[in-house]
Amino acid sequence: MYQFKSLSEFHRYSNLPKPEHPLISLVDYSKVNYPTDSDEIKWVQDFYSIGLKRNVSEKFNYGQQPYDFNEGVLSFVAPQQILNIQINQNIEVKSSGWLLLIHPDFLWNTPLAKIIKNYDFFGYAVNEALFLSEKEENIIIDILKNIQREYQANIDKFSENIIITQVELLLNYAERYYERQFITRKINNHQILVKLEEKLDSYFNSSDILINGVPTVTQVANDLNLSPNYLSSMLKVISGQSTQQHIQNKIIEKAKEKLSTNELSISEIAYELGFEYPQSFSKLFKQKTNQSPMAFRARFN
Repeated sequence: MYQFKSLSEFHRYSNLPKPEHPLISLVDYSKVNYPTDSDEIKWVQDFYSIGLKRNVSEKFNYGQQPYDFNEGVLSFVAPQQILNIQINQNIEVKSSGWLLLIHPDFLWNTPLAKIIKNYDFFGYAVNEALFLSEKEENIIIDILKNIQREYQANIDKFSENIIITQVELLLNYAERYYERQFITRKINNHQILVKLEEKLDSYFNSSDILINGVPTVTQVANDLNLSPNYLSSMLKVISGQSTQQHIQNKIIEKAKEKLSTNELSISEIAYELGFEYPQSFSKLFKQKTNQSPMAFRARFN
């Protein structure tokens, strides 16, 4: 496991010239040459990276389906995330594209420093990257080149603000394009929604819930081979609700079924639904239905 604390360390490892600016760098991906004979490299970096890559020969999984990276694909990595690169030593056509590296110190004391973590796609996995049309790819490349031109020019008091504005513009376009991707891949996404419902039914119908408790967002996402952030973002677009809300809705659905069809106590029902404390169950039920479990049950007596 490598750790890159600076842009210079990454440049040096990748056999690239020294960065022209110590805190921000646009790398021509075709010139990256990792010094390894291994089929896999793992590292942690202390900076953000935004990668626009083409002609990647391997196939990756997008959600549940494989896709070729022949067109432009955009991916985002935040500081301290573990990056796992699978290398095909028999590549005939070298990958191309751009890699924008931004050290957090460059963002220090700017509005973007406070909001960059709000962009959920920095928490998406590589198999949930953003697939771009040719028009979208050209827009992103223009922004990247604007950033490069600005830090290559003579630095003045306007330089940092102009670059920060361009970075924020890039992130906002990415947010727009991700939402477009959720919509255009509607069939696949609805299949995931169906699988989510099946998984939740399986959780709450299994005795494992007595041991493991209420399923978490991370657990559900892992079972669907998706990152938690991506699953919640996708669900919000196609259903208007987050993963946590889907889990809570399933709890209420199962709770209503038990309250109306058997004579188990409220505590017993809470336990069967994975709650350690009945008060937590009752609080959630009232929050979602505007009535207590006892009041709901009374309607059936």
